[in-house]
Amino acid sequence: MSFFTHLRGRPAPAGAAGPGHPTVDGDRAPGDEPAGDGATEDSAAGDGATEDSAAGTGADGRTGARRVVARVTTVLAGLFVFVALVLPDQLVRLRPGALVQIPLEGVLGVALLLVLPATARRVGAAVAGVVLGLLTILKLTDLGFYATLGRPFDLVLDWGLLGDAVGTLGRSTGRVGAAAAAVAVGALAVAVLVLMARSVQRLSRLAARHRTVAARAVAVSGVAWIACALLGAQLVPGVPVASRSTVALAYGSARQAHTSLTDPRVFAAQRAVDAFRDTPGDQMLTALRGKDVIFSFIESYGRNAVEDPALASIVGPVLDDGARELAAAGFASRSAFLTSSTYGGASWTAHATLQSGLWINSQQRYRALTASDRLTLASAFRRADWRTVAVMPGTAGAWPEGAFYRFDQIYAAQNLGYRGPAFTLGTMPDQYTLSAFQRLEYGRPDRGPMMAEIELTSSHAPWAPVPRAIDWNDVGDGSVFTPMVKEGDQPDYVWRDQSRIRTAYARSIAYSVGTLIDWVKNYGNDNLVLVFLGDHQPAVVTDIGASRDVPVTIVAKDPAVLDRISGWGWQDGLKPGPGAPVWRMDSFRDRFLTAFGSQGGPVRSPAGSVRSATPPVR
Repeated sequence: MSFFTHLRGRPAPAGAAGPGHPTVDGDRAPGDEPAGDGATEDSAAGDGATEDSAAGTGADGRTGARRVVARVTTVLAGLFVFVALVLPDQLVRLRPGALVQIPLEGVLGVALLLVLPATARRVGAAVAGVVLGLLTILKLTDLGFYATLGRPFDLVLDWGLLGDAVGTLGRSTGRVGAAAAAVAVGALAVAVLVLMARSVQRLSRLAARHRTVAARAVAVSGVAWIACALLGAQLVPGVPVASRSTVALAYGSARQAHTSLTDPRVFAAQRAVDAFRDTPGDQMLTALRGKDVIFSFIESYGRNAVEDPALASIVGPVLDDGARELAAAGFASRSAFLTSSTYGGASWTAHATLQSGLWINSQQRYRALTASDRLTLASAFRRADWRTVAVMPGTAGAWPEGAFYRFDQIYAAQNLGYRGPAFTLGTMPDQYTLSAFQRLEYGRPDRGPMMAEIELTSSHAPWAPVPRAIDWNDVGDGSVFTPMVKEGDQPDYVWRDQSRIRTAYARSIAYSVGTLIDWVKNYGNDNLVLVFLGDHQPAVVTDIGASRDVPVTIVAKDPAVLDRISGWGWQDGLKPGPGAPVWRMDSFRDRFLTAFGSQGGPVRSPAGSVRSATPPVR
């Protein structure tokens, strides 16, 4: 007989409905306890009276209804606990077949509760329910983090990102909607904790009343778990029937928390190693004197955009045609891949990784970096007497971190003069961004050499609507883009279908890359050196298990510039092939500075050993 439906017991003695006997749901009336720990819950006078006899024999039929409600509640409690135990932490594993598991934690939990005395059992059940509720909330949070950032939630570092998520939601739904969503999430978390604790307590009482049945169920389930574990049984690939996912989740989260707590010391030692920290300005970037050097990040431009057949069929022709058109205009290009420090979001950590030459893969590291005096690409160019500029259309309001990068001028969204409609979470079309840069900085007469970092954000999710390219002379203050917001597919339509999402993503990348190429063709001078790259692979479009690589390309008209990187092994053109070199993004700063003439001395590691300032080429 099923454990959760075996509810009938021995008949209750006379007066069972009175004090000293359980109520319909199996709870003892307040203040009633067995005579001692030795009194068993199976005894007729104790906690063993069943729900069948608990309420007496009401003539109006309410007793039967209460029994039905009690049994349904017990079944729901069992399902709630079971689903919490086997719930995966990634959406890709959330399939019906993945729920056919034997949770080791459930088997051991029931076994432990059966051997505890009554008082300890009640306390243990309450504690177990709260712990399981917390782990369930963690799993639900992981589902969101894996879907957007390709990693689990960090119990130490990621609380600030929850606030960022609310802010992003506010930009798309308004403050009221964001506040309502935050309240709803908080209420759901509390409900999960309370309901889980109550459910485990209810099941604990049921197991104690039917100790023999429960013990047999534990024995059978335990043997089945061991057999499935030895055989590696799986109904869904990658999801073993013999599950211990909740234990693994708790262990993994604890290890990650320990790593996060000790990381500040590790990162401080890494920051202390810098071959170029004390290099004088006249020894910096000597091979780029007189050049305008632009670093442009294209939002969500990942490796899959040039290798996934469906995506590459849209993005590839833009890159191929662009390479031919740039070559006709006298420009040459080389391409490869960089492994980003992030996935799906947190673009600022990728920007910081490229600029600083350090692996910035968390908000904790980002805050520590921007509070330091680490040399960045921007500050290296400034030290060597370039004018340094940042164009940040995705940043509204103050940007305190800008002081760390030491830009001479920062153009946030409010400084670019845009009067058109909002695209993709409030940002402006890339063509306007580049037009404003041309008007405010690059096209100014009699200026000196400049270094600029430019964000291109039209390829930010939700990837719809995508602006159209227009004549550069018609861009103006951006109001010309107003009709385009209503043209084409809208986000609510696109996000109902995975294939439409992928197509919209590819079109947005094609627009961003194509716009940048067109700007170079129209405005690039003989001294232009352009480095453009992605910040990370896109969430939703790209599987969590995909690489973290992004394309990177250098474009220049002066052949001497590309001659300096001939030893890198990068491939000709704007589109790197499958065999192109792959570097970690944090290695780019030192390689770039070295290739273009910056002189850095040998550096002592924290252990005192000396290493070369020039990274090996691989």
